[in-house]
Formats: sequence, structure tokens, C-alpha cells
Amino acid sequence: MSTSPLSRRFGLVVRRERLKAKLSQEKLAELAELHPTYIGMVERGVRNPSIDVAARIAAALATPLSRLIESAELTRTKSERRK
Repeated sequence: MSTSPLSRRFGLVVRRERLKAKLSQEKLAELAELHPTYIGMVERGVRNPSIDVAARIAAALATPLSRLIESAELTRTKSERRK
């Protein structure tokens, strides 16, 4: 199943915030009580996290979920920019 453009952008925002916080995928997963593989899949836009899981990721990043979602709405992927 393919994820939506918003899910892919959300993953990019999570990755950007994780790197800004100087966290590894493993550390973010530990803080969010998720598996590191799942974090990687979210970041690549392969998995679409539920609202509860997205909230756990946001809390682990010490960022409001609304900010992550807003950033995802405003971010454009390379393929979206080409259109």
C-alpha cells in the first residue's frame, strides 16, 4: 500500500526534527517506546503513523504534534516540487 504525500512529508519533518535534536533513530524509538525500524519506516514515508503514535513521536522530540503536522503541510517533497 502506498502512503499519501502528507505521510511522506510528515516523515521528512520527523527526520529533520530528529536530526536537529541530535537523536539517532534508535534513541527516538526508545523515547517514543517504538521499534527503531518503525521510526525509519515513518521517516521514509513507508508507514503512516496513527495519531496516537504521531503524538508519541512528537513528545519524544519535545515538539507539539500540531507543529509537526503544520510543518508537514507546508513542506514539499522533491517530486512535488517537480510538478
